[in-house]
Amino acid sequence: MQKTPFRRRFLTSVSVLATLAAAAIVAPTAMANDKLIELSKSNENWVMPGRTYAADNYSPMAQINTENVKELRATWSFSDGVLNGHEGAPLVVNGKMFINGPFPNRTYALDLDNPGKIVWEHNPKQSASARAVACCDVVNRGLAYWPGDGKTPALIFKNQLDGHLVAMNADTGQTYWEIENADIKVGATETQAPYVVKDEVLTGSSGAELGVRGYVTAYDVRSGEKKWRAYATGPDKDLLLAKDFNLRNPQYGQTGLGLATWEGDEWRIGGGTNWGWYAFDPGTNLVYFGTGNPAPWNATMRPGDNKWTMTIFGRDVDTGEAKFGYQKTPHDEWDYAGVNVMMLSEQKDGDGKLRKLLTHPDRNGIIYNLDRESGELVSTHKIDDTVNWVKRVDMKTGVPIRDPEYATYMDHKGRDICPSAMGYHNQGFDSYDPQKQIFLLGANHICMDWEPFMLPYRAGQFFVGATLSMYPGPKGNRQGYEGLGQIKAYNAITGEIKWDKMERFAVWGGTLSTAGNLVFYGTLDGFLKARDTRTGELLWKFKLPSGVVGYPITFEHKGVQYVAIYYGVGGWPGVGMVFDLEDPSAGLGAVGAFKNLQRYTKQGGGVMVFSLGGHGPYDDPKVGEYDPN
Repeated sequence: MQKTPFRRRFLTSVSVLATLAAAAIVAPTAMANDKLIELSKSNENWVMPGRTYAADNYSPMAQINTENVKELRATWSFSDGVLNGHEGAPLVVNGKMFINGPFPNRTYALDLDNPGKIVWEHNPKQSASARAVACCDVVNRGLAYWPGDGKTPALIFKNQLDGHLVAMNADTGQTYWEIENADIKVGATETQAPYVVKDEVLTGSSGAELGVRGYVTAYDVRSGEKKWRAYATGPDKDLLLAKDFNLRNPQYGQTGLGLATWEGDEWRIGGGTNWGWYAFDPGTNLVYFGTGNPAPWNATMRPGDNKWTMTIFGRDVDTGEAKFGYQKTPHDEWDYAGVNVMMLSEQKDGDGKLRKLLTHPDRNGIIYNLDRESGELVSTHKIDDTVNWVKRVDMKTGVPIRDPEYATYMDHKGRDICPSAMGYHNQGFDSYDPQKQIFLLGANHICMDWEPFMLPYRAGQFFVGATLSMYPGPKGNRQGYEGLGQIKAYNAITGEIKWDKMERFAVWGGTLSTAGNLVFYGTLDGFLKARDTRTGELLWKFKLPSGVVGYPITFEHKGVQYVAIYYGVGGWPGVGMVFDLEDPSAGLGAVGAFKNLQRYTKQGGGVMVFSLGGHGPYDDPKVGEYDPN
């Protein structure tokens, strides 16, 4: 077997001739992209995170609506036998559901006509050492799908915790190719959902808490060959900055800053990993995503703005070149990793001008609205009025005006900083209702005390340098450690929060909105809930076997609308339960914040599917029965 720096391995199912043939295909790459776009528009499918490239997690279906949602019943379920946190969501493509779990990252295909029988299972063998360098549980945020081209079969892509990106035959589950994208020996892991655009599959990596230098990489879907890689720190050539980078917004900074804003060569271990979500605009040909926190968390150890961590990038998907980059939290002092969801919409701004918006609720507690063509900052609003580290964002420069009372530095314990390192928004995948022009946000309401300390860098070991205590925000119950979450409806043009509701724990997983005037979301204490999008009124809920850290999806099969969601508590909020921790400062402060969680739910993982009246494949009791003939 040929060895390369990334240990690309071609399995026996892919001959050398087949590989060469795939590389020689000259059909326009837009063909496969168009096929994926058409699949994403169909109510029968959910082919990518967020449903479409706009990443708005919105469905035009209204079979389930505010009038009948009370009739929603469970119709079938599937347990994958893994106890850790189940983030993300399954995919639904052409009558099959594809399910992926946390480490050991088993993948399943189920036939929606008879989901009690597993069509195929992909069960990789990974080194258990990957678990030791996973920051915040051994989660995985989902899969990607490519529809094939007649020569190369349809493929399912997944990331493994051990740093490998795997392409599987969507019909058989057989490994088609596999490459190593991240090296666990230096603390780099893979928890992200891959993302398919045209004939590329994009992925980043995790591990900023271990001093991993962040990057995003595009691979050829047919062969696994690397097409481009763009780093978050370092020289411009590594960053793949376009010649006109930030030309329309020079105030954001342009060339040389990936080195000049770091002391010495600290950029080499400076974080900026990319483990969150993507969006893509075929009109601009740009893919949008955010880079994460700098390393270490102790900001005293890394003077400077530390570019381009904490940055929203717009990159040309064919070349990887960055057309714009806007750093939200220069010289981050609080671990406000900026990898959260990017949602695309077209709305008229306050002056009546139609804008192509990119909306990003950031971990730092600010919702950013950018013009996704130019990168221009259109507006900023606080997710909650209790955000206190920042007074406002200077709209001319884009720089946050900090409140020095909530700064962090050596020999000082910062108190009551809002939001906490968990952010007022984290990895949850939120939604946008284009009919009402409101975003439905699952939010955290958590604040913290922060005390930094010095530590050396050692490859493959945690490189944090801060002790955290977390607790509910001012609107929560700080004595009872409840009131740690919110659900909100937000207007990006006016900045108005149209309604908001408190939750016992953080709304970690995200939301789904539908044309039925409904917003669905899961809770850490184990409920799937449905509220009226217009008012926030709670209309229905169901108690799941375990808490939720993923987001719901909806799809149609044989004329029936279904809602599906992963259950399986874990992730950062559940690390105390997952790893049996009791020290309140453990889990980077999460154990103390969520000390009551174990009173409401326990571990367990799988997917549960709902429909009106519980109608589904087993209405006919003969489906799935043993037939001796």
